[in-house]
Amino acid sequence: MKSNSTDSIFKMRIGIWNTFPKFLLINLGIALLLILIFCPTCFLTWKGIKSVFPDFLYSLAITMGMSYGGNVVENYYDRRISWIQHPVKRLVMTVGTYLTYAFIVSFTIVLFYAWVNDQIELNHIPFRSIAQNATLPMYIALVIMALFTTRSWLIEWKKSATEAAQLKSEQLSRQYQSLKDQLNPHFLFNSLNVLTTLVYEDADKSAEFIQRLSKIYRYVLEVQNEELVPLERELSFARNYLDLYKVRFGESLKFILEVDDHQPLNLPPLSLQLLLENAIKHNITSSADPLQISIEKKDDELWITNTFQPKLTQEIESTGVGLDNIKKRYSLISDRKIIISHTENSFIVILPLLQIEQ
Repeated sequence: MKSNSTDSIFKMRIGIWNTFPKFLLINLGIALLLILIFCPTCFLTWKGIKSVFPDFLYSLAITMGMSYGGNVVENYYDRRISWIQHPVKRLVMTVGTYLTYAFIVSFTIVLFYAWVNDQIELNHIPFRSIAQNATLPMYIALVIMALFTTRSWLIEWKKSATEAAQLKSEQLSRQYQSLKDQLNPHFLFNSLNVLTTLVYEDADKSAEFIQRLSKIYRYVLEVQNEELVPLERELSFARNYLDLYKVRFGESLKFILEVDDHQPLNLPPLSLQLLLENAIKHNITSSADPLQISIEKKDDELWITNTFQPKLTQEIESTGVGLDNIKKRYSLISDRKIIISHTENSFIVILPLLQIEQ
């Protein structure tokens, strides 16, 4: 414990000495500026420079004392009272502490200056007169306090704003990941349900289904950590996915993909899987009433349309994932919203196609 304390003090002293040259240079500049303001002609002759040198040292002592105290006060309260959480308390404590410090330092420096120049005797100190002469340093103290206070508030505000933005980003990331994590078990569960039915109908088709399912699931694993995927990859997956269902339904399922251009547009991964699954699960698929699905690109939108022929009873109970999942995922990564509409004969979902910001 003793060694750690000694190391901390040593590091603090090293830090002070590393910043001292800059601290001294700034205060030299302030002191010089004050002398120039009060006696600009004093610097025109060597005699004038010599005459103002004591005043220069006096101004330097004042500015160094005030700026050092301002820095100490701000650092002290930065660790104890937040500008964001307790702004009034912080302001009152900072002003009160610093002005008290500034008056003591000003009074001491004025007293010492007057004594060195034989203007007073220590056994007859004119306290009222010295206090009045300390008024000007107090004005300097107010300016320095305003600078330090503004700097401290801006730094904490920026830090708070940055932390809030990071927290929001992390929260959105967790929400988005939670939504994506629903896809793997959901996709696998429904695929196994389909496979269970298919095994009893046709062994060869079930074997082909398993082979296609393995390829599709590989894509699912590849994109599970992605926020956006290129449209081309998602369309390739959609074609494989529909081909998989063609194994089971044959001509009872028909689909068209009309996307010719290859612009760098993107969408959330597995969005099409959820829409296609919903279309197949909730609509009649038979040779008499084949389910027709089309996917086409219009400008920066992807239109997914299927014939609207809802089943009277659901073979598979809905899990609530699907459209709501896609809506939430879009809301977390874009201000553009999906559009859902249906007519007497068709059900349409319009997905915005997104560009990745560079």
